[in-house]
Amino acid sequence: MNHSKTELEPIEYSYYDYSDWYSDNAEPTKPPKEVILPCDPTADDRIFHICMLSISLVVVLILAVLTRKNKFCQGFTRGSSSIFSPANFLDQTQKKGLVVAVFGLVFSKLAMLVIAPDPLPFSKDTPANLKEYMKIIAIFYYPVLYYPLLVCCTLQHKAGYVFGTLLSFSHFAVLVWQKFDCPKTPEIYKYYALLASLPQLACLAYLCVQFILLFVKGPKTDEDLDSSYYTNYVKSLLKKKSSTAGSSTTDKPTLAERILEVPKSYIYIPEKVFHFPLKLAVSAFVALVAIYHTALLLVVLVVPTLHIVRAGIDENIAFLLLGFGIVLSDDRMEVVKIVTFYTWLLEVCYLCAMTLSCLVSLITLMRSMVLHRSNLRGLYKGDVYSIYNSQKTIRPSKPGIVCWMGLTGYQAAIVCVGMAIQTVVFFICFLFLVFLIIIPVFYGRNVIAFTIAGKAWPGWVTLALVTVLQHVTAKFAFIKKEAGTRDLNNRESLFLLTYLLFLINTVVGLIVAIWRMVITALYNIVHLGRIDISLLHRTAESYDPAYRYYAHSLKVEVSQSHPVMKAFCGLLLDMMVEGGRAGQKIRDAEEACSSVLSGIQENRPNKATSRQRIRSRWQLLYTLVNNPSLLGSRKHFQTQQTSETVLNGTPKCSSKKEPAAVPVQPTETPTNQDKTD
Repeated sequence: MNHSKTELEPIEYSYYDYSDWYSDNAEPTKPPKEVILPCDPTADDRIFHICMLSISLVVVLILAVLTRKNKFCQGFTRGSSSIFSPANFLDQTQKKGLVVAVFGLVFSKLAMLVIAPDPLPFSKDTPANLKEYMKIIAIFYYPVLYYPLLVCCTLQHKAGYVFGTLLSFSHFAVLVWQKFDCPKTPEIYKYYALLASLPQLACLAYLCVQFILLFVKGPKTDEDLDSSYYTNYVKSLLKKKSSTAGSSTTDKPTLAERILEVPKSYIYIPEKVFHFPLKLAVSAFVALVAIYHTALLLVVLVVPTLHIVRAGIDENIAFLLLGFGIVLSDDRMEVVKIVTFYTWLLEVCYLCAMTLSCLVSLITLMRSMVLHRSNLRGLYKGDVYSIYNSQKTIRPSKPGIVCWMGLTGYQAAIVCVGMAIQTVVFFICFLFLVFLIIIPVFYGRNVIAFTIAGKAWPGWVTLALVTVLQHVTAKFAFIKKEAGTRDLNNRESLFLLTYLLFLINTVVGLIVAIWRMVITALYNIVHLGRIDISLLHRTAESYDPAYRYYAHSLKVEVSQSHPVMKAFCGLLLDMMVEGGRAGQKIRDAEEACSSVLSGIQENRPNKATSRQRIRSRWQLLYTLVNNPSLLGSRKHFQTQQTSETVLNGTPKCSSKKEPAAVPVQPTETPTNQDKTD
């Protein structure tokens, strides 16, 4: 018995010892200690949305009654809005912050619907077979929910500002309340819902502050055609350039100036004489919000998973690698450390790739803003070839309207897809750099890339020497300079060297082809999120859908909101409308001038003043003579009856180019017919 007992004791002891060892070392593989349970905030989302929908409907009805009382929909010629026109997207003078904030709010809500378990707040535990239908309904629901905010900020009414303040404060307060009640959610990452709601909170807070400021300041009455922006733009065009500016441009810039020009070309600096169109401003802000949400998703989908994998690595990883024929070390604990370190390097490479992708997206977005301004200015001046590869008529079209409406959505979607692809490509590049170059050099082993390069060093040296030989001989032996001109020299040697280096140049061409493919791929991937440049050749840019949308939308923007056209239309309306502010000012000024000069000329108009006014009006008319939006309204076009010369208010392009208009300096007051023409 004693013998059998002594035989059993070590067995029981070893089993107990192994159990203790397993429980201590296998702790990372246990289920996580913190279990995030579904959270229901005290401010129930369903009740809140029902109440907000009812309140929003009442607010819209009240605003409709108020606008009808003030001659419903009056002032459309001045660019004002009604409840059925939430914002004048072709007005460059209105405050863009409120409209931009509402669009950012709607897009943030859409970005959270991608992985939301319940797309609509009215239903919980949505069945999987109905979730996609619920998402489609939610895509239309949330724009309707935030529509009253857009109406309140663009209706130009104090009551609208009061209602907008109440609605924005209600949305903001309830959202903050819900996030304080439930900061953690079981969706992919415990703080994802909180972090994803930060753009919504920022937009709602901005709306709250702006509605209060607008209520204190009162409605703005000098928007669109009443604003002085368009007249200031025309004055800047007609302003004479200083002679010193022309002489300074002829000087060759220094090296430091040329280096500084590169970062300056990527920095958008606002200008007083140029206002960005509302659609492009909204597109830029929504693209910025899209960058944030895409970066957040890319982090929370990958990094927590890498943390779990790294925490669960134990000695069994050595047997797993041994099954694939990989032996990192004879010591299993050292294998665990190596694999843990490599997993940490994976996380670092991924975060670096994602950060680089964010920086590239932000830089390209700012560069797009600079190029937008340049393109608009070019089209304002009639430089069609800066955007299109052929002569185009700047006028609205069916594709142009569709592209103009969807420009903001196109920009946001393309930025999201571009960031995801950039992150993957940059991640692969960082892996190659770290695991094939940096780690082998640092530890002195597994230098596979250097081994392959070392075996092929004679070929690389030969290619380098041949390339250098061709450049040196081309510079010193085959080019001669005589009398300030260049010509070929030593033609026989040139022909001989061309024949002897034929095969080696074929190998160089193979390397150039591979390098060309790499550069093209990297360039297109980096600029994938931009729609203001085409990723195809100039002759094939019409096949690039993103650039096609952008080019068509510019047609609508330029033809309908040309600053010079609006300045001219505002002047005409102020002169024609009874009681117009500018017309009254002109009449008051003329009466004042006539009263001052009455003692000298006995109520006779000043010939110099009249001549100067006539000359100014003719100069303005000359700047508008080729405007595509006004060309169809000129008298001699309206009198023509054939449809071959006039189409939709704009003449067809003929094969013969019309002669350029010659500015006329009239000496007499033009007749009514001349003014009309």
